[in-house]
Amino acid sequence: MVLIRRLVGDVLRRRRIEQGRTLREISAAARVSLGYLSEVERGRKEASSELLAAICEALDLPMSEVLREVSDEMMRVEAAAVGALTELRPRESARPRDVVKVG
Repeated sequence: MVLIRRLVGDVLRRRRIEQGRTLREISAAARVSLGYLSEVERGRKEASSELLAAICEALDLPMSEVLREVSDEMMRVEAAAVGALTELRPRESARPRDVVKVG
């Protein structure tokens, strides 16, 4: 099972790095401790909606965009999991069939 906090952290980190900004810059702009922001980015702490809004503002990103990326990533993870389960299940043609004797 994928943890939403992990996906949120991944998106926030990726977008911060794309901007070429440091944890220190974002933590100062969002008014959150550097250590806590680091924990959020690593998926170890769950960001409240208020904290997420502050981080998004510091990154100059709409929260809806961050949440859309999280949703897209969750769909990819779920699809991969379903694909893996499908591969583990025996195919219909591989299952033994009931033999019915006539007569």
